[in-house]
Amino acid sequence: MRALLKNEWTLIVVAFIASILTGVLTLAGASPALAFLISAVALATLATAVGQATEQLGNYLGPGVTGILQASIASLPELLVSFFALQAGLVRVAQSAIVGSILANTLLVMGLAFVFGGWKNGNQRFPSERPRAIVIMMVLAVSALAVPTLANIIHTPAGAHEEELSIASALVLLLVFVGSIAFSLRGGAFVETVAPADLEEKGWSLARAISILILAGVFTAFVSDWFVQALEPTITSWHISQAFAGLVIVAIAGNAVENVVGIQLAIKNKVDYAISIVMNSSLEVALAVTPILV
Repeated sequence: MRALLKNEWTLIVVAFIASILTGVLTLAGASPALAFLISAVALATLATAVGQATEQLGNYLGPGVTGILQASIASLPELLVSFFALQAGLVRVAQSAIVGSILANTLLVMGLAFVFGGWKNGNQRFPSERPRAIVIMMVLAVSALAVPTLANIIHTPAGAHEEELSIASALVLLLVFVGSIAFSLRGGAFVETVAPADLEEKGWSLARAISILILAGVFTAFVSDWFVQALEPTITSWHISQAFAGLVIVAIAGNAVENVVGIQLAIKNKVDYAISIVMNSSLEVALAVTPILV
């Protein structure tokens, strides 16, 4: 019971308290920097709460469906923060948050998982099929994302149709995303959830798991809006750029689930699951979050 309270409910309570405190600070017109810091903590802990609730649903759903939910819902903070940033005219923040989410997972978190996993367990081995499939999909996604930019930068005749190219690339990515979901539900290699044996003993009911998931999602929507409201004055007062705010702060706060779970699994010598979770998070941002924002 002590471990249950420490590992699960403490973070959930902190997430909801930080969310409510963010709302109070925002509505009271308190210091934007303080509201920004509290909202960043709220986003990170809410992401963890969403991840825990999704894992609980895995006790009632198949591994394919649970894996898709984990990959999709984990990207909710990046999607909402980028959406509100675009509404506020902070385009550079949204662009940097997308790039930062992909780079933070692929380079920083995956690198930390390899370092700490190798430090604890020595040489680690994992099947190559799933990472190879994810890498191929990532190359395809990055290529599609680069098409409108390259057409504009090298001043080709297609550069005059940058908006149309962006929409076409977004549609292609969404089609690939839908195809990957169908492939995963048939037992493919793109999405996999954490094996039940790797999770702690948990006893949430289905109603409790769904309730926590819905509440965390609603709180994430409000906190993301408040986060963006406090972001612009904080950027000015701290003398940082929009690119740094999106690339570092938003990316790290929005990827708390993958940061923690991926490294923990690598330390437990479950490096195949670590790679699947971390790399699928980057793939989800490229294949789904970006085209939805476009």
